[in-house]
Amino acid sequence: MAALAAIGLAYPGLVYIGRSALPPLAFVTIALGLIGLRLALARTALWRAWRLALWGAAVLVAVLALLDQHLAAKAYPVALSLGAMAVFAASLYSPPSVIERFARLTEPDLPAEGQAYCRVVTMVWTVWLFVNAVVAAGLALAGEDRLWAVWTGVVAYGVMALLFGGEVVVRRFVRQRHAGAS
Repeated sequence: MAALAAIGLAYPGLVYIGRSALPPLAFVTIALGLIGLRLALARTALWRAWRLALWGAAVLVAVLALLDQHLAAKAYPVALSLGAMAVFAASLYSPPSVIERFARLTEPDLPAEGQAYCRVVTMVWTVWLFVNAVVAAGLALAGEDRLWAVWTGVVAYGVMALLFGGEVVVRRFVRQRHAGAS
């Protein structure tokens, strides 16, 4: 799983560096292979919810490959972001939210205020994933290969790290405030 994540992280850089040496269909094949591996590994109950999103991502990349191979080569990060956004958004309408599911792995008896907090965090991630997909798609459509690679391979992961780290800080603050009010 770590190797799969590493290849996924490196994908934008590989596309950017290899775009003059390899045909776009080679990158489409890699993207579909990465999605296929993710599908094969999504066996636990927690990850099964992601299977439909991964199939949607695969279909998006494949359809784009039929229409525009250069664009399809850059669709992998967009497709995954849209798929993840769909899973996060759907969990807001069919609780528990994605973040609550993760929280319950370490805190099975999550109180009501914790569930509400998890909903808000899920909303934040849903918005971020949408914005990420829009920016990545816009850069791909504009033919801004260098900016696309920097956004999808560096900036987006930096923002996700900030969101994750910021959430940890906010959660500690909220817990301390709640503990002080009790």
